[in-house]
Amino acid sequence: MNTTNSVKLTSLTSKGGCGCKIGPADLSQVLQSLPPAPFDSNLLVGLDTSDDAGVYKLTDDIAIVQTLDFFTPIVDSPYDFGQIAATNAISDVYAMGGKPITALNIVAFPISKLDKTILSDILRGAGDKLREAGVTLVGGHSIDDQEPKFGLAVTGTVHPDNIRTNAGAKAGDKLVLTKPIGVGIYTTSLKQGALSNEEIIQVTSIMTTLNKTASEVMASYEVHAATDVTGFGLLGHATEMAKASDVGIRILAKQVPILPRTKELAEEGRIPGGTKSNYAHVADAVTYSEKLDQLDRYILCDAVTSGGLLIAVSANEAEQLVDGMNTKGVNATIIGEVTGEHPGKIHVE
Repeated sequence: MNTTNSVKLTSLTSKGGCGCKIGPADLSQVLQSLPPAPFDSNLLVGLDTSDDAGVYKLTDDIAIVQTLDFFTPIVDSPYDFGQIAATNAISDVYAMGGKPITALNIVAFPISKLDKTILSDILRGAGDKLREAGVTLVGGHSIDDQEPKFGLAVTGTVHPDNIRTNAGAKAGDKLVLTKPIGVGIYTTSLKQGALSNEEIIQVTSIMTTLNKTASEVMASYEVHAATDVTGFGLLGHATEMAKASDVGIRILAKQVPILPRTKELAEEGRIPGGTKSNYAHVADAVTYSEKLDQLDRYILCDAVTSGGLLIAVSANEAEQLVDGMNTKGVNATIIGEVTGEHPGKIHVE
């Protein structure tokens, strides 16, 4: 971790990471006002199901996966910010079952306000993560902006028959999650100076861990649907999967991996605005057990940056998938199941 620079990047923005996304309710209203795109038989995945990336068929054997993600600083270290942004942007390709191949940097930076070495460190962090992922940087674009922002547009490839979307979950599937939640509450606490150095290292490690291995292991099993958990939170992305797949989902709250001090930090009021917006957005689709208090419910909606994969896998292969991932160093956990009841709805026990 690079902590040599004295500038606290998180102090330069009011929101950080995927928590600075336009909320799902507002975004939905904007997109609904747009005319439908012209039909194209080669567009395999578009805007219809709020999926992670677009997929366009080039040949019978090759489709390209395209995605773009950028945001304001989520940590104070420029190098770590670059790594997190790259990891997060690449994740959408992994969630679709694809192999990322190229990337373009997207930079907004107050070039006359901050030392240029900060931008160099951001780009160096992203470059190192791209090399780890086997992705080639082919260029980028920058603007002079008073608030720093960074991200990448990523292109990958996938066989048209092997695409994983959020729309294929089937009743009886088990739900697997590959990273803990609570990241939004932790990073808000980081911004407020409430995390120890060890906790900063822990949450940074989660956000800089590629979903590459999880995606590769997933390819060997009967996976019906997948998405990555980011700004709309676990329940937000689970709701998108339930609606796109026309199924119900049951989540076992006690099984969901959560960063250790998340509840304590939430009790101190360190809950990001994006998390509260997520909670409000899914209110009509989610029912909760009375055993879960308000903070528990917020945590399940926490706005994650660079989270894990949420996978719907055939029940008879779920344990094998989890064991396969754990053997490869991915801390995967079964957190619930897909049901045939109440399509588009989530029940949390």
